[in-house]
Amino acid sequence: MIGSVLSADVFARYLRLKGEEVLFVSGSDEHGTPIEVEAKRKGIEPRRLTDQVHEYVSRLFKEWRISFSNYTRTESKVHKEFVQKFWLKIYEKGYIYVQEEILPYCPKDEIFLPDRFITGKCPHCGYEEAHGDQCDKCGRLLHPTELINPKCVFCGSRPIYKRTKHWFFNLPKLTEELRKWLERHPYFPDNVKRFSLSWVEEGLKPRSITRDNKWGIPAPFPGSEGKTIYVWFDAVIGYISATKEYGEQIGDPELWKRYWFDKNTKTIYFIGKDNIPFHAVLFPAMMIATGDPYVLPYQIAATEYLMFEGEKFSKSRGIGVWIDEALEIMDVDYWRFALIRMRPEVRDTNFTWREFYRIVNSELNDDIGNYVHRVLTFTWTRYKGKVPKPGAYSSVDEEFIESIKKKVDVADRYFSQVRLKPASEVVLEIARLGNQYLNTKEPWRKIKEKPEDAATTMYLSINSLKTLAILLEPFMPATAERLWNMLNLPGSVHKAKWDVAKELTIKPGHEIKKPQPLFTKLPPNFLDKVNEILLEARKKAHAKRPKVLE
Repeated sequence: MIGSVLSADVFARYLRLKGEEVLFVSGSDEHGTPIEVEAKRKGIEPRRLTDQVHEYVSRLFKEWRISFSNYTRTESKVHKEFVQKFWLKIYEKGYIYVQEEILPYCPKDEIFLPDRFITGKCPHCGYEEAHGDQCDKCGRLLHPTELINPKCVFCGSRPIYKRTKHWFFNLPKLTEELRKWLERHPYFPDNVKRFSLSWVEEGLKPRSITRDNKWGIPAPFPGSEGKTIYVWFDAVIGYISATKEYGEQIGDPELWKRYWFDKNTKTIYFIGKDNIPFHAVLFPAMMIATGDPYVLPYQIAATEYLMFEGEKFSKSRGIGVWIDEALEIMDVDYWRFALIRMRPEVRDTNFTWREFYRIVNSELNDDIGNYVHRVLTFTWTRYKGKVPKPGAYSSVDEEFIESIKKKVDVADRYFSQVRLKPASEVVLEIARLGNQYLNTKEPWRKIKEKPEDAATTMYLSINSLKTLAILLEPFMPATAERLWNMLNLPGSVHKAKWDVAKELTIKPGHEIKKPQPLFTKLPPNFLDKVNEILLEARKKAHAKRPKVLE
């Protein structure tokens, strides 16, 4: 959630507020050996597994308020046809050749063991549970034959090696073009650029496009009957096919070309750092090889790893919080904000319940919630819910106005650099600035002594809440909408314009609605009971899951 989906949603929402034309796509990655392995273990067909999982995940993303333009699946007809045409074009351009290779084969299960069908010790970092296609610890791409002490994931036996014919993508042929593009790229963050260039400098190797798996998109090459496309050479093309499918859904089948072939388009990818080589090297190479004028990645926002209380998330060991379990604990907006506050942008970060508790009770309630409540309740009780007419601005008022404008610009700059965590800090700074402003101006005292000064304070404070609502929208869309409604502003905060956040658009005489608390604090014993709370949430979530996930 934090590495890709939520981060992408926050950024897409920001772009819409900026008035950009935004297409936000992704999909269920349904092919590949992990799916086939899981389906085989459950004794069902892979399609039955992915049908239920896709439907469930799609629903959960909606509950997390993820604003996809199109969330599709790699089993869609549009995607499968597009992938086959895409690779046939690369084949016709001379970037694919056929070669026999020796691959591990399990005589007990009578299957070849590419990718995730085989595990062993990584030859580079020594990680004991590396897979046949990649080491999850060091991120290196691997060939199954490179693993030390390999074993079959099904039965644990040591494989033998057999010959099989496969179709290869001649990646070395694109080395110079990729190197120049990476070296000259002005926007990639250091972790992406450094990792990708080192990968190229080590020497690109041809990559097998096909697999002997049954579950996947049939390979389209002459003589490749019975072979399927390797999942990573299928899934990333889904960004393009999802755009094509979206265009067809709205009656504009050529829309995808206007996005993907227009040099003014900026494509931005949100991934975990382990997926850098696929997005910064392989996918660009594939697009270049087609000969079509695809726009190559403008930005790749790759997060580091998020740990859970000092340990790696693990499904098998029950370590972590799953997104359906989170929904049983509290409103999703709390989770959205807390996860962005803990987003591992520059280094691996540790999720702790203590930090989660602090964010909810201190940042959301004491900073943002307290400021909103102070302003709205004072306006409601002292001005009968009507925005008062301001008097002359003092130097303190002028400074407050300018400070708010500067904060909006700072947030804008952070967002444009895809630095979502510091952008969220600016929202807090605005609330803290507001609380400080109220404490300095003391409108509760001035309302009798200097009523015009008190009116000015509340007029500017009410307008700053509109600023807060707009800047909060990408992180907490439902909460921002509630604040927008309490301010009784027209339309929806989701349709607001970013620059309006700097303007004093709420005029004297405007009526607000009766204030309600924006947030609720977690109880003092939350940390003592968190394991109980999580266990109960887990039971409730598991009861709602489709049978294939039990």
